[in-house]
Amino acid sequence: MSALHQRGCSLSANATILIRAAARQYRNTRNPCAPTFAVQFVRLSHDAAPTKAAAIVVGAGPAGIAVVGNLLENTKDGRIVWIDREFHGGRINHTYREVPGNTAVKLFVDYVKALEPFRDIYNSAGTPNAITALEELPQSGTCSLSYAGDMLNFITEGLRKHPRVESIKEQVRSAERDVTSSNWTVSASNNLPYASAPLLVYCTGSHPTEIEADYLPKRLNLDTALTPSRLSELLAEALSKGNGPPTIGVLGGSHSAILVLMNLYAIAKQQPEQIRIRWFPRSETLKYAEQRDGYILNDNTGLKGRAAEFARTNLDGDALATSPAGKFIERHVLLGSKDDQQKTLSSGLKGCTFLVQAIGYTRGKLPSTVVGGREVTGKGLKVNPRTGTLGEDGDGLYGAGIAFPEEVDTPEGGQEMAVGMWKFMKYLKRVVPEWVEKTGAGKR
Repeated sequence: MSALHQRGCSLSANATILIRAAARQYRNTRNPCAPTFAVQFVRLSHDAAPTKAAAIVVGAGPAGIAVVGNLLENTKDGRIVWIDREFHGGRINHTYREVPGNTAVKLFVDYVKALEPFRDIYNSAGTPNAITALEELPQSGTCSLSYAGDMLNFITEGLRKHPRVESIKEQVRSAERDVTSSNWTVSASNNLPYASAPLLVYCTGSHPTEIEADYLPKRLNLDTALTPSRLSELLAEALSKGNGPPTIGVLGGSHSAILVLMNLYAIAKQQPEQIRIRWFPRSETLKYAEQRDGYILNDNTGLKGRAAEFARTNLDGDALATSPAGKFIERHVLLGSKDDQQKTLSSGLKGCTFLVQAIGYTRGKLPSTVVGGREVTGKGLKVNPRTGTLGEDGDGLYGAGIAFPEEVDTPEGGQEMAVGMWKFMKYLKRVVPEWVEKTGAGKR
């Protein structure tokens, strides 16, 4: 019940429209000094009735941005309600700006030019901008993810100004589907309903996976280890305590682990005798993405870019023994059964100051999601990685991005999960029209 209702008051239709307009203006502003009464308008409007929309998108990383663009291109009318806590380009821009990319620059440009709403933003902007900065780089080479982060921010700002996009800086707490109307209603941190639509898409992202065990040393977060400036500060602080050179364990043998080893080695070269590194892969040899006739072998699982170059030269097989990096990196291969691997890890970690776990990413916690009184996003969440469907087909609930990547077939007959900005875009251009058709989004 709203504050006015509690006082025995009621709102005329015109007053409600005015309040909702003020609320929408407040939600779309990024001015931290917006007046307090606007907040009250937001609460009043949400308490009165949620915004009716064609679709609701939760999350504003690369996949969320691509979903909004595809929905604009594939729906005729209706608002796209877009909810995120920051609207700042997701983890790529927030956390990984210093990470070297493993994607050709051209694919970042292709991401922008794949959709008419994105092209409109680009064509109407002044120059130079984040897209022209990408276009000026060698298109077949790679670049720092700071370029991708700037591009994501650029597109995000343009989408938030689109007349059919209503962006809300909030965190979704719950979503419930009315089986009679076939509409989803989402509520945010204040538990008031924000929007209602037949189509709901989760692009909620993932975070570094970590295991827990008594024998593990102090955690050094993977995000920190992938950021050279923050990593240097942390190790300098450890040295300043006078407990001797820190020893850092690195668990894993895929892309993130190699990037961490690169960062640690760069620091070790500048501070000889001040840092030691113990590496725990599951094999002495590493896997690489390799160009073949018409396809890329290990496209989603193999090393690429600078990580691949560093690994081949310094880490792979016998190279470690004779490479400059081998003076600082000690390899402990985890072989045999799970118990044998645990014993090797436990023994090798003795004396380590920190441990970086570079062993993949785990889907973030989803909002409480209810269909017909039944929670559907618990441990038993049904995910169709070929269509993006979450829960039962026909519920109008979908997922995309690193939390819900597409499963693709490899030429060798296996399956891989396709993660990457351009891969998200290609997938969404295929499935979003199917989502719109099944739910009737934008046609009501």
